[in-house]
Amino acid sequence: MELEKLVPGMIGAFVGVIGWLFVGIYIQRRQFVRQARMAARAVYFELDVNRVALTIARDFGSFAPLDRTSFERLLPELAMLLSAAELKTIVSAYMAHAGYQQLSAGGADTLPPEVRARALESILTAHEASLETLKRRAFSAEEARALTAPTRPAATPSSRPSIAEADHRAP
Repeated sequence: MELEKLVPGMIGAFVGVIGWLFVGIYIQRRQFVRQARMAARAVYFELDVNRVALTIARDFGSFAPLDRTSFERLLPELAMLLSAAELKTIVSAYMAHAGYQQLSAGGADTLPPEVRARALESILTAHEASLETLKRRAFSAEEARALTAPTRPAATPSSRPSIAEADHRAP
């Protein structure tokens, strides 16, 4: 064996192995980030449903249970995507569920309406801050705009003008 043929082959093999290692790490990292974004999206929509329940409780006094299953299941993925401060914002919204449960279990009857409204408003504010954080990190700019755009209800038969009304409107 000739040494001048063996050394370049070994160097080439070493460079090839290191290159494939970096490519594998890059692909794996992208997959983890994609999974973390999908987890953040699921938690976003769970928080949005909870926000609606909180709004109804604040405005009408009707307390529906708040959900936290996506958060509990997907917390490790969220921890990979979010910074510590962002994760604290999300966790604060879910920690506020304990206060909501106390209000729904009869605490609302013993508290003055102003105190109850302020408590629900602070829980709602925590959810809205979490939604904004997740919207920035889990969605593209176009998707985030679509989420904040007002939705138009579908036209129902009663909201469409009748044929007689349409005839009167026509010039």
